Amino acid sequence: MTTTTTTTKTNHPLLWVPTAYFAMGLPFIAINLVSVFMFRDMGVSDKQIAFWTSLVMLPWTLKFLWSPFLEIYRTKKFFVLFTELVSGLLFGVVAFSLVFDYFFAISVSTMALIAFSGATHDIACDGVYMAALDDENQARYIGVQGAFYNIAKLVANGGLVALAGMLASRCGAVEGAAVEVNKEAYTYAWMIIFGVIAALMLLFSLYHLKALPATQARRKTQKTGREVMLELWATIANFFTKKHIFYYICFIILYRLGEGFIMKIAPLFLRAKRVDGGLGLSLEEVGLLNGTFGSAAFVLGSLLAGLYVSRYGLKRTLFSLCCVFNLPFVAYTYLAVARPESLWAIGSCITLEYFGYGFGFVGLTLFMMQQIAPGKHQMSHYAFASGIMNLGVMLPGMASGWLSDKLGYEDFFIYVLIATIPAFVITYFIPFTYTEGSTSTK
Repeated sequence: MTTTTTTTKTNHPLLWVPTAYFAMGLPFIAINLVSVFMFRDMGVSDKQIAFWTSLVMLPWTLKFLWSPFLEIYRTKKFFVLFTELVSGLLFGVVAFSLVFDYFFAISVSTMALIAFSGATHDIACDGVYMAALDDENQARYIGVQGAFYNIAKLVANGGLVALAGMLASRCGAVEGAAVEVNKEAYTYAWMIIFGVIAALMLLFSLYHLKALPATQARRKTQKTGREVMLELWATIANFFTKKHIFYYICFIILYRLGEGFIMKIAPLFLRAKRVDGGLGLSLEEVGLLNGTFGSAAFVLGSLLAGLYVSRYGLKRTLFSLCCVFNLPFVAYTYLAVARPESLWAIGSCITLEYFGYGFGFVGLTLFMMQQIAPGKHQMSHYAFASGIMNLGVMLPGMASGWLSDKLGYEDFFIYVLIATIPAFVITYFIPFTYTEGSTSTK
């Protein structure tokens, strides 16, 4: 059946944008970053970690396939609440799976289901954001959106990782000891951490029952399943008729290509022993650097970028945003070459990378929202664009473990720097379809 969704109640954006995008970011970060530390502590190889934790990102790439159904059935708010509830329950399953011998297969399979739920949450949450806010407010709160999405990264990849290290130490884990010696301690620690993530998702579901703007679906005509599939095909086909769309697809993929390579390897590099070319940091040290240096830098970068774009416009700022996003990857090259022992030196490099990520990611998000998504099937097309964006992260991530094993950390990070060059070129010449303020959010 055909459904149109209208906003019937609008709460102030600051009551729901921060929590909604924190809840959006938490499953993504838990699966793609926090699990990297967990699996390493549980004795899984780097190659397996990089491959499987990248592959489970697939639902975020393919979410455009079911996004039209979310515009047809129920409301966007319903799907936000439902997926937060489901994700919370499944994270509980991950926590309990760690006591079994085949924990890796069980936890990865469960994470694949969480990824499907999380990707669906992304579609619906972005739909609420675009339906409830006009262009001006989208730009005004884009920094808040990006900040809290990635604050989830800092809370999980910083605070919760550090907490896992402290819990493991209390249970007798020793840095540098054999995996078998530490496995019981790390099992206990990571069970608690994923239990905390499960509880957070369940609490967000309860809070958003009241805080999220209410939407009402108006059902006009009944449609058959075949008609729904034809509409899906029409939605996909319509996406490829957009002006400059193939240029935009290349831009989306290349903008985050360097990040795709570095995402899995950076935490493994920080934790790897110095004799193996790593920095030999403990979980507490990694969590401290991510949660203090990184958190302040990221929030500052996101908020400043929102103000920067709001004042000067996306067209005038996009290339500078791309530069700030990609150039900080030189920090990891320095760390791999010099391998400093000072936490201040290491923290300064991580601070630079987090600031650049927070500042530059705003440009890509707003570009997809205002230059690619507008028009018919706005929510579905934004989901399609963000899915393509995640493909640009997933594929290099799957290969990153194999590549770092072949090259070693030092040469690997140099390779990442070279891989960022196409992003600068394509961003510099990118054409704009819409002028500032001309897009529709209806």
